[in-house]
Amino acid sequence: MSSQIPMRVAVVGATGFQGGAVARLLVERHHRVRALTRRPEADRPPLPGAFFLAGDLGRRAEVRRLFEGATHAFVTMPLVYAPERVEAYARNVADAALEAGVLRLVFNTNTRIPHGPTEYAAFETRRLAEEVLRDSGVPLVVIRPPVYLDNLFSPWNGPALVDDGVLAYPLPESARTAWLSHRGLAEAALAALTGEGLEGRTFDIGGSTALTGGELAAAFGRGLGRTVRYQELDPVDFEHGLAELVGPEAAAGVAGVYHFMASETDPLLMAGDDGVSAEVLALEPAPVEEWVARQPWQVWSTDSEEPDTSSRH
Repeated sequence: MSSQIPMRVAVVGATGFQGGAVARLLVERHHRVRALTRRPEADRPPLPGAFFLAGDLGRRAEVRRLFEGATHAFVTMPLVYAPERVEAYARNVADAALEAGVLRLVFNTNTRIPHGPTEYAAFETRRLAEEVLRDSGVPLVVIRPPVYLDNLFSPWNGPALVDDGVLAYPLPESARTAWLSHRGLAEAALAALTGEGLEGRTFDIGGSTALTGGELAAAFGRGLGRTVRYQELDPVDFEHGLAELVGPEAAAGVAGVYHFMASETDPLLMAGDDGVSAEVLALEPAPVEEWVARQPWQVWSTDSEEPDTSSRH
C-alpha cells in the first residue's frame, strides 16, 4: 500500500478530537472520508471534504452503510464504557468491515492497555473491543497512544498555565509519560493504514521520549518562555470536573486511567516504546516545547475575552 494511492476510509469517531484529527489529515492527503454521527448537522465540527452519514454504532444497518465502498477504516470508540455496548459496537464494525472487504482497519484504543486485567472499564472495554476485532478476522492494526498533549490545551489547564505558570494534571509527578499530540496520532494512523505488512501488529505509539511531570513542566516553560511548575491533580477532583462536561458515566470511564496510574501498579504504562513506532511507522513526534510554542495560549488568559476553542476541533 502507498499513502499516495487514494483510499476510501470509513472513520468511526470523526466528530471527536482524535478521530477528527485523523479525518482531517486523510482529507489533506486527498483520501475520501466517510463518517457516522448522531449529531445534527449544525452541531458537527467543521470537517470540509468529509461526508457524514447520520447513524449510530449500535445499529448494524447504519454501520454497514458507513462501510459501503470503503477500502480502509479507522476506529476510535466513543466515550462509552458499558462492556455490552462496546462489544456490540465492535461486532457491528467488524461485520461491516468484513462485508465491505476492507483491506485494513486501524483501531485506536485511545489509551495504553495493561498486560493483565484491571478493574477499570477505561482499559477493559478497549481490550474487549480489540479482541472482538482481532477475532473477527478483519485485517487489523492496533495503535495504543499514551496521553494527548491536546488535553492540556483546555479550559481546565489553560488559565492556570497562562496566568500562574501551573501545569496541573492527574498523573503522578514521577510517572514517565510519552506525550503525543492529536496530529501525531493522525500521522501514526495514516502510517498504520498504509504501511506494508503491518496486519496483526500492535503499536504503543508515542516515541521513545518519556517525561516526568517536572520534565514536562520544564518543556512547557521553554515553549511559553516562563517558569512552569507541575502540580499533581487528584484523579477524584479531575473526574468531578470532567463530569460537568461529559457526564458522570463517561467521566468515570476516562478517569479510570488516572485512578490506575495513581496506584503505581504499572509506573511504565505510559512510557515510550523504545523507538519501535518511530522506526516502523516513521513517527517522530515534535519536542513538547515546539508543540507548546505553536498553541494560542492567550485565549485562556483571564484578561482575554471568552475563549475560542475551535482550534481544538
